[in-house]
Amino acid sequence: MSKINEAIEALKSGGEVLVYDADGREEETDIVVAGEFTAPSHIRTMRKDGGGLICAAVHPKIADRLKIPFLVDVWRHAGRKYRVFKELKPNDIPYDEKSSFSITINHRKTFTGITDNDRSLTIRELARVAENSLNGYRPGEFGRNFRAPGHVVLLRAADNLLLGRKGHTELSVALMELAGLTPVATICEMLGDDGNSLPLEKAREYARKHGLPFLEGKDIIKKFINQCP
Repeated sequence: MSKINEAIEALKSGGEVLVYDADGREEETDIVVAGEFTAPSHIRTMRKDGGGLICAAVHPKIADRLKIPFLVDVWRHAGRKYRVFKELKPNDIPYDEKSSFSITINHRKTFTGITDNDRSLTIRELARVAENSLNGYRPGEFGRNFRAPGHVVLLRAADNLLLGRKGHTELSVALMELAGLTPVATICEMLGDDGNSLPLEKAREYARKHGLPFLEGKDIIKKFINQCP
């Protein structure tokens, strides 16, 4: 449990944590930061040292209150008018049953939305609005603060969190809960120079070099399940 505690303290201090999902799943390591502390420097590290897609993972309770849907559900409805969405049905994902992808947003105070400053602002403000929603949703607050489409990809965690799907979306959101933080996380996959996911040992080496906590999904799952009421 010392690894989990180290990671929790790092997140509460605005630091980064590396999370590897599991052998036989994606077998990827993500850089994870608390949404409420996401700074331009975090986005810069993610795009330069991570290289994958920078996303904001959102707890299902927050997604419900803000009415943030799964993208596949949006496409299913849109498929009634646009056949292409029926044809693109993601029913052959080799490691999962359903994608966690949701909508994309920019904060209304951003310019293009893609810069480090813009994306970090969008994610921090998302965390703020998310926290507000947990304390009583204010109708229209989400729309007043954000526009879509945008440059921050939202991921909606599964309703039963780590009791079902165990992807980086659920792992990072659960980690925020364990840390007592707003359950919105900024995550980005780490890619290697060979064009593939960064191998596990290289991810561990990166963590050692930069003094970052390194967790495997099973570490988070064990701690989270033990703390579930």
